[in-house]
Amino acid sequence: MALGASMPMRAQQTTQASSNAAAGILTLNQALEAAWLRSLEVSESRGRFARAQADLAVSQSWLAATPAVSMGQREARAGAPAGSRETELGMAFPLWRLGQRSAGEQAAQSQSGWVQVTEQVERLRLAGRLREAIGALNLAEVELQQVERQVQVLGQLTQDVERRMRAGDLAPSDALAARAEWLAAQAQASAARQALGVQKSQWHLLTGLAPMKLQTSVVPALAQLPDNHPELVLASATLDLGQRRADLARVQRPDSPQLTLGMRQEYPGQGSSSQSSVVVALRVPVGGQVYQQPRIAAALGELDMAQTQAQRTRERLTAELELAQNQLDLSQVQLQAERERVQLLGERARLIDKSFRAGETALPEMLRAIAAAASAESGAARQHINHQTAIARLEQALGLLP
Repeated sequence: MALGASMPMRAQQTTQASSNAAAGILTLNQALEAAWLRSLEVSESRGRFARAQADLAVSQSWLAATPAVSMGQREARAGAPAGSRETELGMAFPLWRLGQRSAGEQAAQSQSGWVQVTEQVERLRLAGRLREAIGALNLAEVELQQVERQVQVLGQLTQDVERRMRAGDLAPSDALAARAEWLAAQAQASAARQALGVQKSQWHLLTGLAPMKLQTSVVPALAQLPDNHPELVLASATLDLGQRRADLARVQRPDSPQLTLGMRQEYPGQGSSSQSSVVVALRVPVGGQVYQQPRIAAALGELDMAQTQAQRTRERLTAELELAQNQLDLSQVQLQAERERVQLLGERARLIDKSFRAGETALPEMLRAIAAAASAESGAARQHINHQTAIARLEQALGLLP
């Protein structure tokens, strides 16, 4: 019921996210909600939730299974008078074994908690895919912007060189070299547009929304793996579910005891009046431990796997967090170096441009200076995106949802 009631609200949130995306103010949280509603995981989550609720409803029932109605009639028994018959009508009620109902209810409640935690983990993993997609998308946009700027600079340089060639200041070979560099930059711009189109298509396939701008983030204050990390909580919930299922397997039997309540009516025949009686019967299966051993062994095997998985999960998450922190530290150093490099090569390009306009520097040297300055700007822009992506990866390693 809660899941069904949340659907209109989530649909309204998706509509709001679409309008925000069109206005360019889309947040990662809104993108995550839109991507979640489009993912296959949401259907799996609904199915798991429905199964958990069904198991809980069964465990809360007073009967272990559906009751059964029985009817029988016997006529002309051997040695009985002619016309005699016996009619019996009853209903059998399957009963819970001692401790089975409470064990089943605990297992169903544990499964419900496991379903909720599993959804949180799947949302976290989807958020990781979105964070990587945002980084790749904005990186492609930066590449295109830098190449288009290079095309503009080289176009202006080509016009200047051709003008000076017509005036006799430069050789025709210089004009051909400048135009060749300009055409090469245009080819790079076409390739960058195609790469950006691929990233936009992947983003739209993932979220159904317009591209999202990179949002500057600050480094999380957490430095250690939190105990409420969704994957750690899921490992704990899986371990608890395995224990509950093992407890249930120990008290569960293939056949349930049955209480039968009925009415028997006898007609002696030869004009005698009928006689009625109440039937109360209890059927209790005995033994059967050998038949439940496979179920117990399977449950204990799952419990052992859950214990091992819980240990491995903490080790893996700790290693991923350490790697993300190291990558963030390295990206910070690289970003500072790229910014300094942009300042140095930009100043060098301006000095060489003055020298070229004064006729003191050859065109190849000018082209190399422009290429070096453009490469530095592009590298700094890419490193800024990589630094923000490293922060997002650290948030992902800490299990922080947007």
